[in-house]
Amino acid sequence: MGKFIFKIFSIIKWFRLSWLRLTGKTEADMHAQRIVSGKAWSEFCDHLKTAGAALVYPGAPVDPFQQAEGVRYLSRLTRAALEAHVEYGDVEFPELRRMVHETVKLGADNPDNYYQNAQISGAQEYRITGKRNTINYIGFFTQNGVYGEPDGMSPCGILENNDLQLETDGSFEIILSKTKKGKNWLKLEDRTSLLIVRQTFLDREHEVIASLKIENLNGKKYPNEVTPEKIDKGLQTAALFVAGAPVLFARWANGFQKHPNKLPRFSPAISNAAGGDANIVYYHSYWKLKPNEALVITFTPPDCETWNFQLNNYWMESLDYRYFPICVNKHSATKENDGSIRIIVSKTNPGFSNWIDTCNHFEGTMCLRWYRLRNGAEPIDPLCTVSELSELKK
Repeated sequence: MGKFIFKIFSIIKWFRLSWLRLTGKTEADMHAQRIVSGKAWSEFCDHLKTAGAALVYPGAPVDPFQQAEGVRYLSRLTRAALEAHVEYGDVEFPELRRMVHETVKLGADNPDNYYQNAQISGAQEYRITGKRNTINYIGFFTQNGVYGEPDGMSPCGILENNDLQLETDGSFEIILSKTKKGKNWLKLEDRTSLLIVRQTFLDREHEVIASLKIENLNGKKYPNEVTPEKIDKGLQTAALFVAGAPVLFARWANGFQKHPNKLPRFSPAISNAAGGDANIVYYHSYWKLKPNEALVITFTPPDCETWNFQLNNYWMESLDYRYFPICVNKHSATKENDGSIRIIVSKTNPGFSNWIDTCNHFEGTMCLRWYRLRNGAEPIDPLCTVSELSELKK
């Protein structure tokens, strides 16, 4: 379905370019005509309808509660896409924005992460300035392509915590360019379209995120004026995102349903194509429980910087971590006497440490991550069992 949607967009683009060649008009003329005629907006609305394919994708839940979550999910992605590609889509004057956050969720968004994105271009050069502060981890990533394209978003540049060179006061500067420049450099390529910043908490209550600013090295002090071309292209890219991303993750969820209540290792290639961190080992799967059941997950963490486990709904949105314990990490987890970790996923609190609240869901997706394995450590696959709550023992 995702490839079909992208093919339709490509065919439409080909016809537009052919029309330009035949009529002798410029691309700016075409976009102006599309805006004035209302065609740009009507096509955007028509393309939004194709996102509904995720709601009826094989394996999608059909009950009213989960379908309502699905419709909310599409509305959230529409809001995020319009902000990213229309309101803040000026690659000559980028701004760091929180596209994914507490009320816009996507692709098993990490509750321990503070995400920031900026729309950028490989045809430009940029500078990021900031102060490190006390956040446990920070990483800067550039991605090629657009969500919704058949080949996904391929990784381009990466600059992480341990490689970031700081001044004595904790400040730093990063140059984003095609050729290496400065002490801290983040690679761009011709197809680079997105900057992702991940700041990861161990202790969200006490750590302070890094303060960051991005600017174009051409010295531009204000954004470009609104033009028909900018708005039309922004709407087209937003529509591609909203139509493509939900179907991509519906396909993932459908695959996870083949191994419910287990946590097999996830393909790095597939994760990277969706903008995942190449230095994280991911375990994605599906969970499904009765009201009186618990999913018990046990493991001894490998030598790694940190780890976390989270619970999501079917749509791969993290459950509401603002108010409920749906995530546990290296800092917050309570260890067993032998150093192992036991996580209990259930509807009601059985009185154990590391309880994960299903938030009145009875099925959904889940994710376990090992961050940056150290000293030659190998990933450790967790043991998952389903038990009745009454049978759990301390």
